[in-house]
Amino acid sequence: MQEPTAPFCFSNSYAEELLDFYVECQPMAVQEPELLQFNASLATELGLGLEALVSQDLAQVFSGQTLLDGSRPLAQAYAGHQFGGFSPQLGDGRGLLLGEVAGSNGDRRDIALKGSGPTAFSRGGDGKAAVGAVLREYLIGEAMHCLGIPTTRALAAVATGELVYRERPLPGAILTRVAASHIRVGTFQFFAARQRWDQVRQLANYAIERHDPQISADNDNDPDRYLALLQEVSERQAALIANWMLVGFIHGVMNTDNMAISGETIDYGPCAYMESFSPDAVFSSIDQQGRYAYKNQPQIAQWNLTRLAETLLPLIDEDDPEGAVPKVEAILNDFIPHYEKLWLAGAQNKLGLENPSSDIDGDKLLVKDWLNLLKVHSVDYTLAWRRLADAADGNLQKLEALFPAGDILADWLARWHQRTAQQSASDTAERMRSVNPIYIPRNHLVEEALDAASEGDLAPFEELLAVLKTPFEERPTLSRYATPAPKEFMDQYETFCGT
Repeated sequence: MQEPTAPFCFSNSYAEELLDFYVECQPMAVQEPELLQFNASLATELGLGLEALVSQDLAQVFSGQTLLDGSRPLAQAYAGHQFGGFSPQLGDGRGLLLGEVAGSNGDRRDIALKGSGPTAFSRGGDGKAAVGAVLREYLIGEAMHCLGIPTTRALAAVATGELVYRERPLPGAILTRVAASHIRVGTFQFFAARQRWDQVRQLANYAIERHDPQISADNDNDPDRYLALLQEVSERQAALIANWMLVGFIHGVMNTDNMAISGETIDYGPCAYMESFSPDAVFSSIDQQGRYAYKNQPQIAQWNLTRLAETLLPLIDEDDPEGAVPKVEAILNDFIPHYEKLWLAGAQNKLGLENPSSDIDGDKLLVKDWLNLLKVHSVDYTLAWRRLADAADGNLQKLEALFPAGDILADWLARWHQRTAQQSASDTAERMRSVNPIYIPRNHLVEEALDAASEGDLAPFEELLAVLKTPFEERPTLSRYATPAPKEFMDQYETFCGT
C-alpha cells in the first residue's frame, strides 16, 4: 500500500460505534489500475476536493491502492433471505466500506469499494468484479438518479488490468459506490438470528441517529422509537417501489440483504427496464419462479419489511415481544394501501391530471384501462406514456403508431380528454413530459455498451450515459436511444448477477 494522501478526510461512525458489526480488511493489490469513469459532479457535491488529482492518482485511490486519511476499510456483516430462503451469514464478500464523508448539504454518505477482493465473508468467492458488472451499476444508478429515484451512486470505476473468471475470462474492475448508508434489513437479521438483542438495539439506535434523528431524540430507551423506525423505513420503501413501478424498473433480486434502510435502490445485478408492458416481466436468470417479477415488487417489499419487523419486536416490547405484534401489523398492513396511494398519485401525474379528482375510483379505472391497453397490445411502456403527452398537444399520430390500429384508443382517449377538460391548465403536455421520460437504459443499448467496454471501447458507454443524464429532454438526433429493442432480443433477454 502507498502512503495516504489527503484531499479529504474520512470519518468512521460505523466503525467506531458498531464494533462487532464488521471485519477489517485491506483491498487487494492491483498492479495496473486504470480509471474508466469518474463522477466529477458527484465528487464536487460531496466536497471531496479531488480536483488536483490526475487520472492515475484517482485510479490509485479508487482501486484501494492509496488509502486516504481516516480510511478504515471494513467488510460489513449481514444475513438475508435470498429468494425466500434464509442465509444467517452473508456479508460483504467483495465490498469494503472505506469511510464516511459529509456532503455539501451536511448529509453523511458512505464511500465503499465493490470488487476489491476477498473478505472474511466471501464464502469461497474471489471477491472481484468484471468491467461489465461494474459499469452496469454505474450506468443504471446514474440513470435512476437522473429520473429522480433514490439510489446509491457510482463515484468511480477502475479497471484492474487483471482477468476475472466467470463463465469465461473477463476484464476486472472495481466500483466506488456512494450511499446514504449500507445498513440493510439483512444487517438487522444477522444479529437477530443469533439472538444478540443488545446489538440489534445498538444498530437500531445508530440507524435512527443517522437516518431519522427526529425519532425520540431525547430518549434512547423509548421503545416507541423502534416502532417509529419501522414506520419511517416502511414509508421510504413504499415511495421507492412506487417510483420503480412508475418507470417500469425491475430490480430482479429483492432479497432482504438488498433492501436498504435508507430507502435507496441498492445492488444493480440482474436488473432491467421493462419494454413491452407485462406485469409478469422477469429478466433475472436466477429468478426461475418469478418471485421478483415486476408485478410482485410491492408485495415483496412488504414481505421484506415483515422480516425487519421481526427483528424489532424484542426492542418494541422487551418483556412481551408477542404483545408488540398488533402495533407492528398495523404498520405492515398499511404498506400496500400507502404504496397504492403514492403510485396512483404518480400515475395521475403521468396522465397529466393536474387536480386531484373527487372521483378517485374513476381515475383508478382510467389508469387501469390504460395499462390494460398496453398489456393486450404489447405496447412499449415508456414510449406509451411519452407519446400520450404528444396526444395532449393534439398530435395523435405518434401514439397511434404504437398500436395495431388507431381506433383501438378512441374510447379511452375520449374518457381521458373528458377528464383533462376539467382542469384549466394549458401546459398539460409539458407537465406530462416532465414526468414521463423519453430515454431509459434500453436493455439492448446497455448490453451493447457493456460489451464494447469489456473490449476496451468506452465510447458507447459514455454516449449512453450522456443521454441518460437528461431523460426528459427529447432530441431528434437521439432517436436510436428511444427506440425499443428488437422483439427477438427481448424474447430471450436475461440479466445475471455479477458475482
